[in-house]
Amino acid sequence: MPKRDYYEVLGVARNAPDDEIKKAFRKLAMKYHPDRNPGDKAAEEKFKEAKEAYEVLTDSQKKAAYDQYGHAGVDPNMRGGPGAEGFGGFAEAFGDIFGDIFGARGGGGARGGRQMYRGADLSYAMEITLEEAAAGKDAQIRIPGWNECATCHGSGARPGTSATVCATCRGQGVVQMRQGFFSVQQTCPHCHGSGKLIKEPCTACQGQGRVRHQKTLEVKVPAGIDDGMRIRSAGNGEPGTGGGPPGDLLIEIHVKKHDIFERDGDDLHCMAPVGFATAALGGEVQVPTLGGKAAIDIPEGTQTGKQFRLRGKGIKGVRSSYPGDLYCHVRVETPVKLTEHQKKLLREFDESVQQGGAKHAPGESWGEKIRSFFNG
Repeated sequence: MPKRDYYEVLGVARNAPDDEIKKAFRKLAMKYHPDRNPGDKAAEEKFKEAKEAYEVLTDSQKKAAYDQYGHAGVDPNMRGGPGAEGFGGFAEAFGDIFGDIFGARGGGGARGGRQMYRGADLSYAMEITLEEAAAGKDAQIRIPGWNECATCHGSGARPGTSATVCATCRGQGVVQMRQGFFSVQQTCPHCHGSGKLIKEPCTACQGQGRVRHQKTLEVKVPAGIDDGMRIRSAGNGEPGTGGGPPGDLLIEIHVKKHDIFERDGDDLHCMAPVGFATAALGGEVQVPTLGGKAAIDIPEGTQTGKQFRLRGKGIKGVRSSYPGDLYCHVRVETPVKLTEHQKKLLREFDESVQQGGAKHAPGESWGEKIRSFFNG
């Protein structure tokens, strides 16, 4: 099945800015992430599709190649994998077709005539807490890797046999065809660029000369990292072919939803429950921060929605010089399960307030607004 257009996958316009692309991906990632849809293969495929589109459209070089050439411009099998630099990498996808024009001949796409391709990048989703995002952490992850086949010692041929030089390309991995003034070079269709043929493949590695295994990788998560950011681990992607370099590992960070705090850039927001009496009379209340507790002074007559700012109690982002702030939003709590005596005291208090009239209202009372509305 042909790939869908990346802009269509994320549901954004072709001129959408990076923040809009990031927001669209976040929405899809939250919906289709495998952790939220265990066992749902369709959701897993949609997540992979969205992640692939996001990685291309948020990289200026990949996006430019995609806008000009479509999926061929970012196909790892065509241009050495995502992250290949410049236009020359795309020209190398076609061997030496018009090589003198594109500058692909001798530009590193081939060595000794054989085609070299950079390995594909691998992606890994890491979930961390808000506290870990703020402070940073050292983590270990398990990723797939490759080892030389112990049976054939990397030759790809069954023990006791050996690979033979490809007669079509004479071991060069490429063949050339001339059409008039032009020389067209392409990957050998028989040996697929390896320059050799294996008549009896090794059964342990199916002729690849290497076997997959799991390896442990140390990852340093920097302090201040935010949801959706990526850590690049160079050289830990898929191995290259024809002597090409390996791809990279892209570790995408997902920050778990916190029970108390919400992050907005480097700032944090939280609710600050305040008792009815404290809101009316004023006082001091304790509020949580990522570093412990802090006290804020509640002035007399504080209303629900009042906001208090604690400078420097937010998060210091990876590119920030100073930490953000913590915003505490007051929510006045109404007491429940009152005794008869408490109810009697409240009724007496309410009668006293009513007798005082509008002077006790924090502003224009709700009743006055209603009367003004009906009286025009």
